[in-house]
Amino acid sequence: MAMRTLSLFLLATISLCWVPKAEAALDPNDEYILISGGPALRAWEDYRREQHRHDRWWGNFIRTARIRIQQLQKATNDQINITWLVYRPGYETRATEDGEPLISHIESVRDKYKIRLVWFSTTDQLINYVNSGQNRRQIKVSGFEYFGHSNKYCFIFDYSNHILGASKCFLHQGDLDKFDRKVFAKGAYCKSWGCHSGEAFTAEFRRATGQKMIGAIGKTDYSQTWREILPIVSPGGRWAG
Repeated sequence: MAMRTLSLFLLATISLCWVPKAEAALDPNDEYILISGGPALRAWEDYRREQHRHDRWWGNFIRTARIRIQQLQKATNDQINITWLVYRPGYETRATEDGEPLISHIESVRDKYKIRLVWFSTTDQLINYVNSGQNRRQIKVSGFEYFGHSNKYCFIFDYSNHILGASKCFLHQGDLDKFDRKVFAKGAYCKSWGCHSGEAFTAEFRRATGQKMIGAIGKTDYSQTWREILPIVSPGGRWAG
């Protein structure tokens, strides 16, 4: 079943946030990758002044990925091959803090939507999966989206999980040359739903991979996740890419 010419307009409509101008290569035999970073620990966030506390709910980056999975499957009549990469250590530590089986909760999303779930613990594991987790001569990456903490230079996978306000595991823009640009389908749809990515990271992503990436100028807001709404840009910011 050929779907090589599915318009990016369709993807933009379901993303609710951005209207692109090009066409994407979206073939059901290719792979659409979603990435979820880890949550902060409330023990660390409680040291902040109340107005600066955020990421209070463990599932911000899980539910938003699940919303996106539903959108993509609906838009393609389930003719899409989704792989979900999740930073496992962050949910293991948060599960201990909350006393909840968060790993099982995440795996239940995999089971319900019948997608591939790949846990990762290091940046190299993520990069290696993108480059060679599938036979990249036959299965290209047609989508690449990130839900999680970030700043203008990095995807931050364990922000405030081990160290208050910092991260030991991240994808820095200096790591982007490690991606094999040949793995991406022509016109792949790439987006960071994290804060500030559009200020530097996305330009470097395009230079390194040859693919445009949409990112936020300013902060992104996950506070409406409980209403089944994807992150929006905070007042004064915008999507760019």
